[in-house]
Amino acid sequence: MKLNRPLLAFAALTACYLTALLVSDVRHDMFARLPALASIMPALMGMAFLSFFLRYLRWYYLLRRSGHEQPFGLGFCIYLSGFAYTATPGKVGELIRIRYLQRLGIAHEQVLSAFIYERGWDLLVVLLLTMPGMLSAPLFPVLALFVGAVLLVLAILMRQPRWLGRLHARLRLYRCRRLYRLMRLLQRGMRGGLRWLGWQDMLVAAVAGLAAWSLTATAFVWLVQSLSPGMTWWPLFSSYPLAMLAGAASMLPGGIGSTESVIVASLLWQGASMPTAVLAAVGIRFATMWFAVLLGMVAIGLAEWKLPDHTTH
Repeated sequence: MKLNRPLLAFAALTACYLTALLVSDVRHDMFARLPALASIMPALMGMAFLSFFLRYLRWYYLLRRSGHEQPFGLGFCIYLSGFAYTATPGKVGELIRIRYLQRLGIAHEQVLSAFIYERGWDLLVVLLLTMPGMLSAPLFPVLALFVGAVLLVLAILMRQPRWLGRLHARLRLYRCRRLYRLMRLLQRGMRGGLRWLGWQDMLVAAVAGLAAWSLTATAFVWLVQSLSPGMTWWPLFSSYPLAMLAGAASMLPGGIGSTESVIVASLLWQGASMPTAVLAAVGIRFATMWFAVLLGMVAIGLAEWKLPDHTTH
């Protein structure tokens, strides 16, 4: 596999992010405070990695429940490979996992079903984590409406996949081949999610999601309190999930810009200084999203080595 596309995308995102940091530094002298992050950053990355692992356990469970076994270690590598494209709208780039899981005999429709199921639970879990400290935040009703609308659409399409069938039939009639294939794949992915609507599967998905995202929210609390001791715990805990929802609703790649803006705004709302708020936003994003992208790039290299493509096209 040629890695020039993900490398170029990663380089472009990094350049944009660094430019934004330079602009912020001119206003808030932020780089002078970066050494304050050095001592805590390894711990934050460790908590983020554990969060990724908990999410993988959920992924591994879902595929196994659907009758698909995969080597545990190699499966974790394949799961991480999706993070190379996590900075895409809706994280759809994470579906690169299809490339490697197909080589293990797992159909792409099944991977799509697990991906949609995961995204739905992540939205619900992150919304629940937002409620303890940010229920009165001005942005909360809008984001709750967004999550409710997305989950409602997913539920309808899972229960009524024939609606997508009618759409892809029309697309086929009008010879829109690419859209037709996309709709057909989406229909199969939606239908496949029905197998995990039992109480046991939903409980596992909910508990794993709550544990994983609570760990990330706790890392954010630790970061902010190390920069500005004495701030209230629960509002801080809910600030990062609130920002994650805002990033998802914006549909920007990785929520870049929107997530950071909401983190800064929520911390200012809680009484933090502007330099502290900006530094906290940068620190948590480097420890989570940018760390995930780097892990994904490494995982792609390992997956290509362990699962070479023997096809002739």
